[in-house]
Amino acid sequence: MHSSHLLLEEPIRMASILEPSKASFFPAMTKIVGTLGPKSRSVDVISGCLKAGMSVARFDFSWGNTEYHQETLENLKAAVKTTKKLCAVMLDTVGPELQVVNKSEKAISLKADGSVVLTPDCGQEATSQVLPINFDGLAKSVKKGDTIFIGQYLFTGSETTSVWLEVSEVKGNDVTCVIKNTATLAGSLFTLHASQIRIQLPTLSDKDKEVISSWGVQNKIDFLSLSYTRHAEDVRQAREYLSKLGDLSQTQIFAKIENIEGLTHFDEILQAADGIILSRGNLGIDLPPEKVFLFQKAALYKCNMAGKPAVVTRVVDSMTDNLRPTRAEATDVANAVLDGSDAILLGAETLRGLYPVETISIVGKICAEAEKVFNQDLYFKKTVKCVGEPMTHLESIASSAVRAAIKVKASVIICFTSSGRAARLIAKYRPTMPVLSVVIPRLKTNQLKWSFSGAFEARQSLIVRGLFPMLADPRHPAESTNATNESVLKVALDHGKASGVIKSHDRVVVCQKVGDASVVKIIELED
Repeated sequence: MHSSHLLLEEPIRMASILEPSKASFFPAMTKIVGTLGPKSRSVDVISGCLKAGMSVARFDFSWGNTEYHQETLENLKAAVKTTKKLCAVMLDTVGPELQVVNKSEKAISLKADGSVVLTPDCGQEATSQVLPINFDGLAKSVKKGDTIFIGQYLFTGSETTSVWLEVSEVKGNDVTCVIKNTATLAGSLFTLHASQIRIQLPTLSDKDKEVISSWGVQNKIDFLSLSYTRHAEDVRQAREYLSKLGDLSQTQIFAKIENIEGLTHFDEILQAADGIILSRGNLGIDLPPEKVFLFQKAALYKCNMAGKPAVVTRVVDSMTDNLRPTRAEATDVANAVLDGSDAILLGAETLRGLYPVETISIVGKICAEAEKVFNQDLYFKKTVKCVGEPMTHLESIASSAVRAAIKVKASVIICFTSSGRAARLIAKYRPTMPVLSVVIPRLKTNQLKWSFSGAFEARQSLIVRGLFPMLADPRHPAESTNATNESVLKVALDHGKASGVIKSHDRVVVCQKVGDASVVKIIELED
């Protein structure tokens, strides 16, 4: 597996680019988050998405009620059973999202150089002259000359389905705007984004709390995507809220960076959150276009060095309606991987796109090709330098396991873990081979009944690049006698062989606890 890794700095034989890629059990090390919706909620389509490489299913509560999403989730569970592919669940909050309400759902045509009034009076019908919005404080937040952007549920970036407005007058609660481009808005809801304007609304709305405490608790969600995170305090408040909801105290919070405010407080948000989602749709409006790539590179580097998963959005918008991505989009996906992204998040492409399964498959193939030319050697040195000395015990073990695996050209690293922390630290050093994370369940009690932990930890590694979890038998503790360790290792090796990752005479690096000591060992497989 290791021998196929090239470096962009080395001369690549042009003919080798034309060689077909070899099929692999793991489509790519980079993970894919798929948003489930109208075009991707049947058991058949979800099964196709899982087989194509989706490992996290995102449920966006900007639209649809809990019953609708519950039905989709039941279909996901059925698909997981039939495909035997693990999948984590992400709940995406609405947050302080401003929306245009179009009750009639009739298409609204807006002509360049015309004018339109934005009003908080939701009793009015949406027309080409008046657009009712769900926020009564817009007039207090904007001034003449400010930019407002309105688009479909997720901005497509297309000039025909999204409109750019400039504020010309503020009168009472109404905001009059000049239309800068001709567009047609179709559907019942359009998102409204006021560029570089602070909106005085809570990050976790009452509606969000209601959804989390009912749907989220019922389904033990693995991830909470916190929309419009602007400060570290937003993450702390969300965590405090989750901590009161039983099992959700284990739910990981991914801060969604969507505007200048979140960008300004990025370092403190990264410290407080479990992971970061770079929402490039909204950021692309708040930032000048020439600055978007700079933020992406800087943010991904910081996430990588902190060992926290980073997710990039809005990569193949054109595949919402087309079977192939544009050349720019294909290159963009590859660059996200080379920049250090853990996962690619697909929104409209899978939610209402015509080709959800094909989109996941193509994105996975591009990721796999980019991973072959990822400069792991340089990345490893940068990470070690950033961590500094003295290293913590766990960090030292993780980096040593990766260094050993690369030196002996191991086909896989197997890591025994109960919290998932050790496996995530190994993945932080971006080994060129998959990391099989064997999650050992732990017995816990609330003094009324016994239960096993481990399922959360296994699913939460499904968003980390290069990490592939499997749940061990709960009768095998993480720190145990040699005999039980060997039997768990045999199960992991059999899993690796069955999936085609491990073959006869391969070398495997194993990372496990024996008593109080952490051990890294290299084993060579016989026939």
